[in-house]
Amino acid sequence: MKNLNMYCITIDEHHLQMIKKIGYIPVGLGKNIKSKEFTRDNTEINISEKNPFYGEYTFHYWLWKNNLNNLDDKWIGFCQYRKFWKPYDKEIDFSNLDNFSNSLIKEIPSDYLSYESIIGEPLFVNQFRLSKFIKQNFITMLKNPILFFDKDKRNLKFHFDMMHGDGNLAKAINLLDISEKEDFKIFMENCVSFNPHNMFICKTKEILRRYYNSLFPWLERCEKEFGFNLDGYGLKRIYGFLAERYLSYWFQKYTKFKLMPIIFKDISDF
Repeated sequence: MKNLNMYCITIDEHHLQMIKKIGYIPVGLGKNIKSKEFTRDNTEINISEKNPFYGEYTFHYWLWKNNLNNLDDKWIGFCQYRKFWKPYDKEIDFSNLDNFSNSLIKEIPSDYLSYESIIGEPLFVNQFRLSKFIKQNFITMLKNPILFFDKDKRNLKFHFDMMHGDGNLAKAINLLDISEKEDFKIFMENCVSFNPHNMFICKTKEILRRYYNSLFPWLERCEKEFGFNLDGYGLKRIYGFLAERYLSYWFQKYTKFKLMPIIFKDISDF
């Protein structure tokens, strides 16, 4: 690819050849990935054992600690074995792997080159079915009856509290650097959408370095607050979910960004 290095993250060693055929860099998470053809998150300085809590961010940590300086001057992107970037001007062909591969981003389109980052189209949490929130935490809804009637009150803070532990977001925000604390709090309280799936594309490794330098020390402080004795997916993966919200905030605040759609397709289906 001329101006883009795209890392495709997986937990399944059988995806190796398919990722290579697409033309992406295969990334393997966890101890079950044995092939040295993968870039693996469990070599050198790593937190691979925290994958159940961090998700794909165990690879980002590895990249931050071990290989960031070695990256060339191309754009740097991240996707997953079942989530991919789709340029606006392309139709997706799911008939076979070759056609699917040809539908995906392989280089940065010309109308994106003046930007510094690419993030996914937003996911609006206030459009989720009300029954989902009622089932998750009916007591919180009863304490705030306006939530039943005013969608704009169902902001990112409300959504995070409902899905990932009431009060946990406030505790995490309190551990942020003082330069980010108030702005991130405002972002979570005023916004009803975020850029999902922990996927992004950076123009330079220096942008990536700045993001990592802001994110990982915060998550390490959060570990001391929440620990790892966590039950249920919404709580156990709290570090990944915090990173997902922070990604939206950070790239919107600090970079000139442009949106791109993300599509769902598990390459195991081919």
